[in-house]
Amino acid sequence: MLKNIYHSFFSGLEGADFEVTYWDGETVAYGSGDPRVKVVFKKPLPFNFNSENAVLTLGEAYMDGLVDFEGSLEEIIRIAQRNGEGKVSRGLTGRIASAISGIGNSKARQKKNIQHHYDLGNDFFSLWLDETMSYSCAYFKSPGDTLYQAQQQKIDYILKKLQLKPGERLLDIGCGWGWLVIRAARQYGVKALGITLSQEQYRAAREKVKSEGLSGAVDIQLKNYLDLAGEEHSFDRVVSVGMFEHVGRENIAQYMEVVSKLLRPGGLSLLHSIMGADEHPVNPWIEKYIFPGGYIPSLRETIWLMTEHNFHLLHAESLRLHYALTLDRWYTNFRNNIAAVREKFGDRFVRMWSLYLCGCAASFRASGLNVYQLLFSRGLNNGLPMTMDYLYK
Repeated sequence: MLKNIYHSFFSGLEGADFEVTYWDGETVAYGSGDPRVKVVFKKPLPFNFNSENAVLTLGEAYMDGLVDFEGSLEEIIRIAQRNGEGKVSRGLTGRIASAISGIGNSKARQKKNIQHHYDLGNDFFSLWLDETMSYSCAYFKSPGDTLYQAQQQKIDYILKKLQLKPGERLLDIGCGWGWLVIRAARQYGVKALGITLSQEQYRAAREKVKSEGLSGAVDIQLKNYLDLAGEEHSFDRVVSVGMFEHVGRENIAQYMEVVSKLLRPGGLSLLHSIMGADEHPVNPWIEKYIFPGGYIPSLRETIWLMTEHNFHLLHAESLRLHYALTLDRWYTNFRNNIAAVREKFGDRFVRMWSLYLCGCAASFRASGLNVYQLLFSRGLNNGLPMTMDYLYK
């Protein structure tokens, strides 16, 4: 009876060629072509699993060692894309998950959500990030670039786009471990403020600023960007890298409003964020286990919000495949240090983060998930260069 439910679900997937090996050893091929991926059930899924969504159900089963995958995760992502929400998100029970992530994403909840992920410990992130501790999409001039090279190139690329001048004030919303503001102060002579909600990042970034002798030029604060709007601040440049995805759907308009208040007329802002082709609820497994309270905005809703706040888009660039390659490098580093991760967090955590890193890399290659850098000005700025040649000199 139980296998009949699984068989009915898998048989209903369209344009999918795959195999399923069940807990009793039987292997069944689905689709009309050669199987490109295999799902292996070591045990039946418990009935107390949250089965409203197949993504969440299979993700939890993988974490618990009840199911494994053989072959490319990209093919699983493609199957999900081809079948759309109408089938895959109904899961094994046929009920559609309807919750939109981020409801009631208050300042207190935002802080709690950020700490859930980023306060796993600097020692953990240092195992698989590069020396800059950059936890966002790198910029590869060549596929052979090291992760460290690519992250430095990303930072330099962003700073070039911002066209910084000595003495200007720069705000980094979600500054991470502080490398961007440190490099901006050293290379361009700006006064920089970096803010974060992570206690671990705050501590490490402040130590780095002090060790670099830049305490007079760079300030790191443990603060929510929403609190800055009520203070006396004015910035020539505002940057945010990998933070916009954390504010929650109901707060993305408020983010734009805050940037508009903080940015001087004619000032430039760069938004570096994961974005989707259209608006969707957050992947429920990612929302539950990796990034609670997050929301992936669409490109169109983000640009629409810019026009509402007198922002003028100057340049938009997709870094989709750069992020797939970044995630590949992170996963390689993660695997190389897997014994240390397992000792600290256990096997379930290892399987969870392996699925997260590999699944995200596959999503950037096979779905509409993207990373964009959007450069825009507050109001018109007629003093900017006519071309973007300066980026490549």
